[in-house]
Amino acid sequence: MKDEAMRKEIIREEVIMEEAMREYKDIYYDLELRKRKTMSIYIERDGTVKVLAPENLSINEIEEVLENKRYWIHSQQEEWKELNRTKRKRQFVNGEGFLYLGRSYRLKLVEHQEVPLKLYQGYFCLRAEDADNARELFKEFYREKGYKKISERVDYYKNKLGVNPSGIKIMELKNRWASCPGNGNLRFHWKVVMAPITVIDYIVVHELTHLLHENHTDAFWNTVDKVLPDYIKRKTWLRENGASLEL
Repeated sequence: MKDEAMRKEIIREEVIMEEAMREYKDIYYDLELRKRKTMSIYIERDGTVKVLAPENLSINEIEEVLENKRYWIHSQQEEWKELNRTKRKRQFVNGEGFLYLGRSYRLKLVEHQEVPLKLYQGYFCLRAEDADNARELFKEFYREKGYKKISERVDYYKNKLGVNPSGIKIMELKNRWASCPGNGNLRFHWKVVMAPITVIDYIVVHELTHLLHENHTDAFWNTVDKVLPDYIKRKTWLRENGASLEL
């Protein structure tokens, strides 16, 4: 009952987070209005443009900024296309590699196994009779393992930053690796657990820092730098290899 209630809550939050797509000339963008002082533009993991803007800004003012940032937006989208050329959809067949904590494990289909999917002796072992449901089984594996691992890293870094998040959820986050809404709950995409632990730590510290600094100001990055002096290297890895963190 508890697991079912949590699943329904996750689905409800995923629906809430969906944003309507807007169009300005040749720029399609998702707009989210917040209680903030400045406007930010991001290129999401699927190449779409995300705009976070103060609640008091009009659409005309927002699109004036988009016009001024036109070259930057298109150049970032071209870079995204280049970085995603190697993206591929994995097949649930013997020998296919699946990522966990930065390492690739080959899939082995087995006839008899007490659970549908498990990581055992260096292989992802999938019960053959459950192959048709493999994608959902992998998602469930990543959710379960991700909650345990990410909770450990949050517990470690929250003390270094002097913050105390309200809770942690592992869920589908559309185009984000993680988010930190105003209620203090940290949300992480289940795909995060595919990345190396150094990159997971960067994502965790990034979101914990948002409990101190809402926006990506100099103060925000200075705080991240104090905890992870090599954060740029970790951030670059995620930008260049994030497309590979897929099923």
